[in-house]
Amino acid sequence: MNSNAEHFGHFGCNAFDDRVMRQRLPLDVYESLRRIRDDGCAWDPKVADAVADAMKDWAIELGATHYIHWFSPMTGVGSGKHDSFIDGTHAGQPIIKFNGKMLSKGESDASSFPSGGLRATFEARGYTTWDPTSPAFVLGTTLYIPTAFCAYTGEALDQKTPVLRSNQALNKQCLRVLRALGDTTTVSVQPTVGAEQEYFLVDKALFDQRLDLKVAGHTLLGAKPPKGQEMEDHYYGSINERVRAFMRELDDELWALGVPAKTEHNEVAPGQYELASVYATANIACDHNQIMMELMRKVALRHGMACLLHEKPFAGINGSGKHNNWSLVTSGGRNLLDPTDDPASNLSFLVFLCAVLTAVDDYADLLRLSATCPGNEFRLGGGEAPPAIISVFLGEPLEKMMAEIAAGHTPGRSEPAPLLTGVKSLPLLMLDDNDRNRTSPFAFTGNKFEFRMVGSSQSIGLANAVLGAAVADVLRNFADRLEAAYDKSACVYTLVKETYQQHSRIIFNGNNYSYEWASEARRRGLPNLPTMVDAAEAFVDEKNIRMFERTHVFTAAECRSRHEIMLENYAKTIRIDAAVMQEMVSRSILPAALAELGKVSETALRLQKLEMPCAAASSAVKELATLADRTAELAAQLGKALANIPHNGDARETACAYRALAAEEMARLRCAVDQLEEAMPEAAWPIPGYSDLLFDL
Repeated sequence: MNSNAEHFGHFGCNAFDDRVMRQRLPLDVYESLRRIRDDGCAWDPKVADAVADAMKDWAIELGATHYIHWFSPMTGVGSGKHDSFIDGTHAGQPIIKFNGKMLSKGESDASSFPSGGLRATFEARGYTTWDPTSPAFVLGTTLYIPTAFCAYTGEALDQKTPVLRSNQALNKQCLRVLRALGDTTTVSVQPTVGAEQEYFLVDKALFDQRLDLKVAGHTLLGAKPPKGQEMEDHYYGSINERVRAFMRELDDELWALGVPAKTEHNEVAPGQYELASVYATANIACDHNQIMMELMRKVALRHGMACLLHEKPFAGINGSGKHNNWSLVTSGGRNLLDPTDDPASNLSFLVFLCAVLTAVDDYADLLRLSATCPGNEFRLGGGEAPPAIISVFLGEPLEKMMAEIAAGHTPGRSEPAPLLTGVKSLPLLMLDDNDRNRTSPFAFTGNKFEFRMVGSSQSIGLANAVLGAAVADVLRNFADRLEAAYDKSACVYTLVKETYQQHSRIIFNGNNYSYEWASEARRRGLPNLPTMVDAAEAFVDEKNIRMFERTHVFTAAECRSRHEIMLENYAKTIRIDAAVMQEMVSRSILPAALAELGKVSETALRLQKLEMPCAAASSAVKELATLADRTAELAAQLGKALANIPHNGDARETACAYRALAAEEMARLRCAVDQLEEAMPEAAWPIPGYSDLLFDL
């Protein structure tokens, strides 16, 4: 491509999107698909063959030779098997076949993916089923067909199905509310999501020298570098040419697939960056974010770099998350969370605002659960990300409005104030109603809520499924009351009053990083679930199971299975981390330390023989010997503790044991190794240190 116009003209060229479907499908087939996608209509099996035929021809024209039912199992990694379009031969020529049945349904071994007991080894059958609401795309020589993945019994085994169920429940209740308020034209309501993805880049040659990065995705050892992020000079700084070339190619790849990658910049920590995409419906946004993560890794390799999506790749500097910006938009394009110029008179805004506040308060434990993964434990609440306590930043104007309505007063309208810079030549800007609160886990930011707790490696599927289900459940109650009310306005203001009186405890506009907030949250009775093991219990809380069953987002069996999967995943992750740490210490760190100790000891002895005793050499011998012994002792303790962890079928007990292992034996061993690194010459240390990893790009 030689021009910017060609770059943008390239957008969506490898996506079987609305533009392609209008061109290639019969009008009745296209209209049926559009109603399924945009209006929430039921699936029409008659369209499958026509779509499959058009999709096959289009994909082959783009060079595709295979197709894949692409799905997101509970591993968090996009999966699928590649099948060629060849279905036999005739007269020495391949027979190309791809029909509606092949498009609509695939089969996979469900027992080979995490199922939390839903599938036993001898119960292997699972199905993938085409999701017509998310565009197929060609990547390389393969046609990717977004699909849901379920067990033979119908239980969801993936990240997509709960999101689709959640969207369906939310659409139903939103329409009930809007109809009760007199809106007869809106056909559907969908949650829209814009995900901001943070990540690190490191030089691939250095990455390959670190077993922890290759296997665990984050550093398990590493002394603090002389410079980290103290100077605050990386954030929004100039992007170096090597990284810029990576970003340029990543943009091209994403744009070709119809993923509207938009904002990219240096993040706070050295070596850290962010990429955000334009809003899409929640289901498509989940697919877009999954594509983004996969392509980040692939494109980085082409540029001699490795992309790290772990929440805390490096100790002592900021980790990575992803901000899930969530709103509700009607089929006519109206944002239901836009307060407009007069929010106190905007009845629909008030209802949906109250529904979100109520849902977040009633199901705070589930929201915390939806942002939990092993890596996020090291990030949340560290003065760099929201704490494990869920609260809502609403901003003073909206909170004041709710308080006035709750007190029976008529809120006044406030006019925006100008931003006075003191420089006449600068444009006069009008201030927003609220400042931004980057410490809040769930912040209202003008016309959307920004859920800032989700981990960088996670699918955003669970967060959006939980949020949609919780809000839909609250809206069900609100809709019942509005439908029965004679005076709709009075009913809305009653809902505002009750919401503020019963749920204002969830509103906090201050510094969520402060120590005082933890005490205040405890006084308010807000849950504080610091670890993944604690948070996982929300999946088996009876109140939450009943809500999921009312909204048909999860069955009780699916809740229990996901609880089991989370605990097993946590235990497996810590076990791998511990095993990697042991191997690095025993096969790399200790041999290097002993070799260096031998050199220093020989030097000290030689100087003594020459009657030139050197205190520095003697001190170095003593320090290295002490630290090497300490490291060997703690490595042995870790191995013993690892061997004694119970695996008796009680997933929670096992997870708790691994949590203690990480907090105690692994933490002590890391401390000793990091001290040893600081005592060793840089040339003698067997793995790249933090200064190289963070600054050598």
